[in-house]
Amino acid sequence: MQRPVTKEREQKFRSTIAKRQSDLTVVLENVNDPHNIGAVMRSCDAVGISEIYIVYTDENRNRSRKYIGNNSASGAKKWVKAHFYNDLESCFADVRKKYDKIYGTHLDTDSVSLYALNMNEAVALVFGNEQRGISENALKYLDGNFIIPQHGMVQSLNISVACAVTLFEASRQRTLANKYDQPFDDQNLKHQEMYETFLDQHYLYVPDKSE
Repeated sequence: MQRPVTKEREQKFRSTIAKRQSDLTVVLENVNDPHNIGAVMRSCDAVGISEIYIVYTDENRNRSRKYIGNNSASGAKKWVKAHFYNDLESCFADVRKKYDKIYGTHLDTDSVSLYALNMNEAVALVFGNEQRGISENALKYLDGNFIIPQHGMVQSLNISVACAVTLFEASRQRTLANKYDQPFDDQNLKHQEMYETFLDQHYLYVPDKSE
């Protein structure tokens, strides 16, 4: 027997879905540490992102994918869908269908500050491998590069930290633009589909205590 959803839980679902940002996402390229991926997913859930794109062109693809598929440590994997790819072209083709701009964390002569980006438009944010960053092949798909301004001796951040900083800047901009103030719409097909997905996840992960 499935455990019924309480009124409080139902309201939490509706409130969370209403704040989901369907025009904001993250792309991870060859991020090999599964714990970094889990941390990124938690940040995504926190700012209202419902899906991310994960592309692997190296030997670690199976290990990381298995972790995300089977390990519930991140918690957020229940609420943030991960799309997996084995090649860049397919991944970025799908991203481009839904998002107008693709920006990546990469230091180059044309890189701009994170705080100069307009993240109220439909944006995908790309983060690369922990050691190598975004590959030369992936850079070809970007509309621009950005850096996170830093003031210390070591000019680098862990991938999950860099992603969190970037996403909360996006959240700040979107809060000012009132993009989190939309109500749950019972007539909105996307809202209905997401609510059904949340129910499925609830029944899958919440234990039945009636026995």
